[in-house]
Amino acid sequence: MILSYNPDYPSVQDLKAKAKKRIPKFAFDYLEGGCNEDINLARNKADLQEVKLMPNYLKKFAGHDMTVNLFGHKYDAPFGISPIGLQGLIWPNSPEILAKAAFKNNIPYILSTVSTSSIERIATLSEGRAWFQLYHPTKNELRDDIIKRLQAVQCPVLVVLVDVPSFGFRPRDIRNGLAMPPKMSVKNILQVMGKPLWGIETLRAGIPGFATLKPYMPGNLNMSKLGQFMNQTFAGRIDVDKIKPIREMWKGALVLKGIVNEEDAQKAISLGVDGIIVSNHGGRQIDAGESSIKPLKNLADKYGHQIKVMIDSGLRSGPDIARCLASGACFTFMGRPFM
Repeated sequence: MILSYNPDYPSVQDLKAKAKKRIPKFAFDYLEGGCNEDINLARNKADLQEVKLMPNYLKKFAGHDMTVNLFGHKYDAPFGISPIGLQGLIWPNSPEILAKAAFKNNIPYILSTVSTSSIERIATLSEGRAWFQLYHPTKNELRDDIIKRLQAVQCPVLVVLVDVPSFGFRPRDIRNGLAMPPKMSVKNILQVMGKPLWGIETLRAGIPGFATLKPYMPGNLNMSKLGQFMNQTFAGRIDVDKIKPIREMWKGALVLKGIVNEEDAQKAISLGVDGIIVSNHGGRQIDAGESSIKPLKNLADKYGHQIKVMIDSGLRSGPDIARCLASGACFTFMGRPFM
């Protein structure tokens, strides 16, 4: 992988500052925010910074190699793009943009069930290399149909989300009218008027919606009923009994995302799962929870020889990636920095 640098944006912090100027406040808050008081959001970053690296300068060095063999594919770097719901709200067509960039640079991109682009669209753009994150539906028929669609496009990796038994309490989104159903207040309209490029691009792309779920939505569904549909469609809490049939159906690599303790890691192994992503959903679910980096080393040391142990949540830089790899992760994912 050949790296080049934009002198205007040498770090993620520079990109963050640019994004804040470029998109409406409600979109930026949705991307940047955590839950409750944003304590775990800050803890992710603080705990990562506490991990110190000990270099071994005199060790024989044969040259750097960032490639990683993962689930039968050799990636060019030890990081990928985490799933983000409603990406098109943050910037129009962003799932398509990121999927194409991931394919070009040979890193994995994970499409969310609640993305604004469909399974089939992203599979075409990534030539079948994109992963998919599944929010487990209430009805098994819907789950089975989504899996069949993934199999039809030869999706290589299915990531089952386990850390959203209920949606986190996100005051920023509520204040901005992004609770379900969303509300476009006068305040939000003024924010859009202040970001004309975002407004123009959104008009060109169309109002963002849940593209993968569109075939299952009632034809007469309006915005006032969207929240009710989502609450009725997804089960939230997931257990061993729900994962077993997925493992039986899914012949590709199966990953559980949101594993943070030994008991759940052991269950994942017993189910024949191929990997886990140690994650706290980017600090967006449990404000009183632990950071992702804290349980990583223990889980990697104990189970890394049996299962692929990966991580996301809180990573913002190359040193953060190095900290996670040094702590035992075989691969890392980031969401916000790519947006």
